[in-house]
Amino acid sequence: MERARFAHQVAEKRRLIKQYKMERERQQKLEEEEEIKRLRKELIPKAQLMPYFDRPFVPRRSEKQPTVPREPKFCIPRHKKIKCCRMSCNDMSGPSQLQHLPSSVEKAEALYKNRILQ
Repeated sequence: MERARFAHQVAEKRRLIKQYKMERERQQKLEEEEEIKRLRKELIPKAQLMPYFDRPFVPRRSEKQPTVPREPKFCIPRHKKIKCCRMSCNDMSGPSQLQHLPSSVEKAEALYKNRILQ
């Protein structure tokens, strides 16, 4: 008997919660529709003024100084060269791939000096 009464109370509670949710959703939907109607009334497009074309457009001269062209630097500055490779190559005994590095660096320096002199 108690179990039946408890089941009935639970069913009644669930029904009330479901009814409350449905009423809440209905109210929210009505509020949204009213808000949309109000916004549509407020957002009536209004005409914009035409710009004046009776005066010709005269651009103003810039007050900035013109840029000065510079020649690009394609070489590696001396302070950025790797000096540790040169020392390690000289210290090593026997043929190595690193021993060819100083000669290529010297060739690049010679080409750079020739370019400067021209």
